[in-house]
Amino acid sequence: MPELPEVETVVRSVAPYLTGRRIVSAAFTSRFVTPGNRAKLAERVAGRTIRQVRRRGKFIVVTLDQGLLSIHLGMTGKLLMDGPAGAHTHGVFTLDRGTLLYDDPRQFGRIEWSPTRIEKLGPEPLEIGLEEFVQRLRSRKSRVKPLLMNQSFLAGLGNIYVDEALFTAGIHPLAIASRISEARAAKLHQAIQEILRLAIEHRGSSISDYVDADGQRGFFQVMHRVYGRGGEPCLKCGTPVRRIVVGQRGTHFCPQCQKR
Repeated sequence: MPELPEVETVVRSVAPYLTGRRIVSAAFTSRFVTPGNRAKLAERVAGRTIRQVRRRGKFIVVTLDQGLLSIHLGMTGKLLMDGPAGAHTHGVFTLDRGTLLYDDPRQFGRIEWSPTRIEKLGPEPLEIGLEEFVQRLRSRKSRVKPLLMNQSFLAGLGNIYVDEALFTAGIHPLAIASRISEARAAKLHQAIQEILRLAIEHRGSSISDYVDADGQRGFFQVMHRVYGRGGEPCLKCGTPVRRIVVGQRGTHFCPQCQKR
């Protein structure tokens, strides 16, 4: 699933094409991607001018001259400019200049009008200050890995970047959040922000379907230090990287470098 760096990359690649453009018409074909009345959604966006395209957590938020539209890419969703529509194209926005397509083979993504769940998202990982982060972390008694992936705790983090940040900070994914010392929490805060910025700089991680609006893949996957490296030697100490399941998600960590 595209996480914060991938969604930010998509936003940066698509915003120059969309900002200021008028949506002439729209068409949606999936009851999963666009639940509810698809014809009404198409009617709502037709004729509207796009004022801004931004990211909030893992959501792409399109602000119109009246209302807003949110797009969540799910696991396999893509926004593509001026490409040919195919069997997995479930959204077509015809603009006064160009066409925006939404492709999604597995149809786990969502295109919605003014969704309330955006309002329930937690702070942005790149914006939250150290003091607030430490307070929020130490007030929770849950395991740190699923806590960091909880979108009401922090918005935008997912499996890849939580594994990478925990490794960088030397924290075991099963550590109890409230027991993490202030010094180690500060390391985690720094690790999260540094890794996210570096991943954005390298246009995200393309490990499956992810591409930006121009169809270009990311490059950060070649810099992963633990994610997807189960059984391979740790790049710091040589101990085999372990893979376990935490919160129903495959989790990679070094049992020597990461402590509870």
